[in-house]
Amino acid sequence: MALVTGGSGSGKSAWAEGLSCTLCPGPKRYLATMRPFGEEAQRRIARHRAMRAHKGFDTLECPDGLGGLPISPSDTVLLEDLSNLVANRLFSPQCPEHCGDVLWSELSALADRCTHLVVVSNEITSDGIEYDPSTQAFLALLGELDRKLARRADLVVEVVCGLPLVLKGEIPCSTPS
Repeated sequence: MALVTGGSGSGKSAWAEGLSCTLCPGPKRYLATMRPFGEEAQRRIARHRAMRAHKGFDTLECPDGLGGLPISPSDTVLLEDLSNLVANRLFSPQCPEHCGDVLWSELSALADRCTHLVVVSNEITSDGIEYDPSTQAFLALLGELDRKLARRADLVVEVVCGLPLVLKGEIPCSTPS
């Protein structure tokens, strides 16, 4: 398992796609979590689709969760991204009482069901700004899940200006930097 994190526009998504392609040159699963609300979201979705075109990704839309997805043991899975999934779940009227536990259970089950799991998450907790309670709850839950994933992951990378900074593990030799 790999956790790839970084700020907005850092190049983390492109780097995670490259890692996924290195781990599996054949067909891969791309778990898309962004809801297409508004023009900005639609532009970002279109940009990400163009980035992964012709790379062998089969896209599964899963903005509400990871349960029941058709994942096989031989799959390499790229989850793009955890931040959207957490926000979708936490701010949903159907949010379970223990949202973090449910998400962690789904992430763990997904990791157990596939050969490789690459999770993309956003580094959005280090700006020092004080937010309203609901945003603070989101940041706390995302941070908790990031820490759990980092403990379980074989590779943890923060991408800064398109450059991978390895925090844990080793990058496979043929991964583009």
